[in-house]
Amino acid sequence: MLTTQRRAMISARLARDGQIVAKTFADELGVSEDTIRRDLREMATEGLLKRVHGGALPLAPPLPDFAARQTIASGVKRRLGRRAAELVKPGQFVFLDGGTTNAELARALPRDLRATIVTHSPTIAAELEHHLAEVVLIGGRLYKHSMVATGGVTIAAIEQIRVDIFFLGVTAIHPAHGLSTGDYEEAAIKRAIARQSAETYLLATPEKFGAASPCRIMGASELAGLVVPSDIPAEALSPYRDTTPLIMA
Repeated sequence: MLTTQRRAMISARLARDGQIVAKTFADELGVSEDTIRRDLREMATEGLLKRVHGGALPLAPPLPDFAARQTIASGVKRRLGRRAAELVKPGQFVFLDGGTTNAELARALPRDLRATIVTHSPTIAAELEHHLAEVVLIGGRLYKHSMVATGGVTIAAIEQIRVDIFFLGVTAIHPAHGLSTGDYEEAAIKRAIARQSAETYLLATPEKFGAASPCRIMGASELAGLVVPSDIPAEALSPYRDTTPLIMA
């Protein structure tokens, strides 16, 4: 088998399964494990995947800082925010995760909405300055990349509340790897919020599909809904249609 053929098969398997186990894949192809490991090393050097012990993972999406992310797909994020805001009802307890897409959701909430908005993001809280809604800001150690609180203090506060609806933020969505982010502590915080929520929704921009970040949060099938742009390619959504309600924006 030619090197180019193996590489194409490696890329296809990563896209489908979210991982490659070198020994298992070598056995499937009938080649030596050293051959597959060499392919993985070379592809990692070229920036095509991420090498891990025993195999490889898809390349994690880049993590630009918060200010840089505000300029990415701002029009799409605005559409997602407006559509998601329609899901919020008066009197609800709502938890808004950090992130620039959820910031658009906060801006889209009606100013006269009488609800309680809980967040561990000071930037999200600031967006609600002129809203009638009660705002509960949970503290902790500030993770500056995402502008959210993390740590034991944050977890302890989250465990004392129950919310009707949680709007989750992630960096990547993959059929096998699920919903993920780049920081271990931040992923733990997101899982804790989801456990305390009756429903969890995700606002997802197109570039996050088919990627995997190092720290898994949960499976897409655990979502109450996935809010996506109406013009997203159908193939990006096909793995989720049977398990996750899709809400077009």
